[in-house]
Amino acid sequence: MKNKKQSVENYLEKCPVHPERIKWSADENGLVTLDIENTGVFNRIAQKLLKKPKVTHIHLDEIGSFVWPMIDGEKKIMDMGEPMEEHFGEKAHPTYERLAKFFQILDSYGFVEWK
Repeated sequence: MKNKKQSVENYLEKCPVHPERIKWSADENGLVTLDIENTGVFNRIAQKLLKKPKVTHIHLDEIGSFVWPMIDGEKKIMDMGEPMEEHFGEKAHPTYERLAKFFQILDSYGFVEWK
């Protein structure tokens, strides 16, 4: 268990950055949509043969939409916890584990880079 906690704490020290290739927008309710352009040879073949879209739209949930605009290349993940708790209260808990998992998922898809 100590290793899991230690790895979460180490992850929280990271400073995320939006990749330039990812465009995003927020709707009137503040929900964020990431626009991922599907590029490369295999994507072009899939677009022609399988009618796959040129742009994939990823819709973040309420908490992800709150966190995404805080990614500025200056704040560490751990700095995002307090504003998240202030905004969502108990709904944010377990705050730091939730933030670490969110950024692990973003990282696994290449939706975030690190400074």
